Amino acid sequence: MTRVIVADASCLIDLRKGGLLAVLSGLPYRLAVPLPVRESELLDFSRQQWQQLDDGGMVTRDLTADEVGQALTLKELHPGLSVNDCFCIVIALACSGILLTGDALLRRIASANRLRVHGALWVVDELDDAGTCAKPLLIEALRVWQSDNAVFLPGHEITARVKRFGESEPPRGRRPN
Repeated sequence: MTRVIVADASCLIDLRKGGLLAVLSGLPYRLAVPLPVRESELLDFSRQQWQQLDDGGMVTRDLTADEVGQALTLKELHPGLSVNDCFCIVIALACSGILLTGDALLRRIASANRLRVHGALWVVDELDDAGTCAKPLLIEALRVWQSDNAVFLPGHEITARVKRFGESEPPRGRRPN
């Protein structure tokens, strides 16, 4: 059985910025996105980008009435989470999946709910391990993230991966670690 990854908006945005949407289908996982997250205005994805994900096997998962109730209860318990964050947790729990997020609070609460949680850098590692993505594309994604002040990934981890993938010099104009 293929393991499911439930992606939140922050991770999808980072993966898009890094140019990795087209290669996600090379992973041995099925990507799932809650319908409200897909329809969120935060995700300013083009029809072509959504089609790429759909063609790669992504599932857009609507929530049942019970799941919406579970998400609203979770939101009451954790007011710092968005409703979409709660939808992601509920869907990940329902399919025994992995939650993919870059949000620290969401990570903490998902982990407390016994979910496996990872982020965009884990996706890079998985793409490399699967051998389904060329290292220059991974390096380019890392460089884009490193230079984007709206991407909040640990600089030292990005640098370590760039070195591991074969580029010894950091890009010019990069953010400090």
